[in-house]
Amino acid sequence: MTALQITGVRHSFGKTRALDDVSLSVKEGSFTALLGVNGAGKTTLFSLITRLYDNVSGEILVCGYDVRRRPGPALASLGVVFQSSAMDRDLTVRQNLTYHAALHGLGRAETRRRIDEATTLVAIADRLDSRVSALSGGQQRRAEIARALMHGPRLLLLDEPTVGLDVKSRIEVVALVRRLVEQEGVAALWATHILDEIEPDDDVVVLHKGRVLAQGTAGALAGAEGLSEAFLRLTGLNAEAAA
Repeated sequence: MTALQITGVRHSFGKTRALDDVSLSVKEGSFTALLGVNGAGKTTLFSLITRLYDNVSGEILVCGYDVRRRPGPALASLGVVFQSSAMDRDLTVRQNLTYHAALHGLGRAETRRRIDEATTLVAIADRLDSRVSALSGGQQRRAEIARALMHGPRLLLLDEPTVGLDVKSRIEVVALVRRLVEQEGVAALWATHILDEIEPDDDVVVLHKGRVLAQGTAGALAGAEGLSEAFLRLTGLNAEAAA
């Protein structure tokens, strides 16, 4: 099954077209990079997938469920890490995860089991009783990913999850998500503008000014010129604007 299938989606804010006939797919158990500079439409697309905005055109299927017609099972299949933190900084990691579990209707015993499982997967079990405000940037991102995993999603959406992190933390977070894809079988749609977070075998969707310009493996898109040059050629940007 395809974890995510988007077909012919458009979205506007007033007279401004944010997304224009966007179609893309994410295979089950795959790592797919949604590559685009700020303003490309990545966050708008994520907002449509998660029903923060209503898609009035086109079709969005999450694990086979239409997000408009069957939002319950569609959203239950999603785990989301937005660019802005969704965790209460004054609460502990455990309290945040317990609250998230309650939103999904999990019982106490199941909540405890899933907290132990998720925090072990992301290597943050030793900080369960620390306030989120006391965590480093990388630890906070790990906690965000643990929260996204609590209800057992089949698809993770991650919107620029390494923004603001130092190099070491950024590398660790990318590696963590790749490990989840490989070992747990979840699919990941990783929105980024950072080219060195992408590996040659990754599926890549190039989004620019609300339009999909290309989709394929990074290696195939890069060809002989390299991914950076291919991205600049496709988008018409110069190196400074793409940074």
